[in-house]
Amino acid sequence: MLKAPIAALFDEYYSSHQHPINRLTHKIAIPLIVLHIVTMLDWVKLVALPVLPGGVLTLGMVVWALAAIWYLRADVKLGLVVVAFMAACFPLGRMMPVWSVVAIAVFGWLIQLAGHSVWEKKSPSFLTNLVHALVGPLFFVAVLFGDYVLKPQPQNATPARA
Repeated sequence: MLKAPIAALFDEYYSSHQHPINRLTHKIAIPLIVLHIVTMLDWVKLVALPVLPGGVLTLGMVVWALAAIWYLRADVKLGLVVVAFMAACFPLGRMMPVWSVVAIAVFGWLIQLAGHSVWEKKSPSFLTNLVHALVGPLFFVAVLFGDYVLKPQPQNATPARA
């Protein structure tokens, strides 16, 4: 059972993701975007700490820890999945050449923006509510696990004529 505030965020997020092709583009784009963001933030070295993998605290690690707090407070089960995926992005990203991370970033964002401009005909929801940048990955994990069921949204109905 989702907490009411998270269910409300999912309802709001879902309202901007009605078209099935747009949702499909997000299922492809969101993991790619998470991968490139974690990887690029991991490039920013903050301080040497020999106890950490690689011996350096990176901006990616700090952002990951802060995001983990948000995700786990939102929903422990779903949050663990998103946090684990993000953690897996560190070693994967460190193995990838810079050009491939940049290509993934461009491809991921183009796919996601195409979903909104071509099919949804609505701007991405994180442009009006920045929290939705965090909600997206959690939303799709919730849908995948059946914790959030997509309900048909009411259409703008025209009144029946007598």
